[in-house]
Amino acid sequence: MENKNEYFVPINEVAKRLNVPAHTLRYWEKQFAGAIRPVTGAGNRRYYRQDTIEKLEAIKSLLYDKGMTIAGVKKVLHNGTFNEEANGVKSKPEKIVVQKIETSSINKNDIDAAISLLKQAKMFLD
Repeated sequence: MENKNEYFVPINEVAKRLNVPAHTLRYWEKQFAGAIRPVTGAGNRRYYRQDTIEKLEAIKSLLYDKGMTIAGVKKVLHNGTFNEEANGVKSKPEKIVVQKIETSSINKNDIDAAISLLKQAKMFLD
């Protein structure tokens, strides 16, 4: 794909550029339907715009280079952090403060506070 200004690029050219089989691109199209939408021409041939090719390159990088799963990439797309992840910028996780509780002085308030901290940690991990 010599000319980056081409508006529509056939699936075979994109497959060569990304060094993946065309059937992989069709599979990604099904898995990431919201992000990957090729234009179909006569005979249902798939043509990709430059912005879609850039998304495919980022998806390939996340899957192959960073070792993410399809579900992980879907989650990144859904969370809106796709560009940051694709560019290698990771959002900093919030610090979770764990307090040491003396076992001899445990009361209901301490248990409620611990449960609250655990719920916050679970929300962070989800």
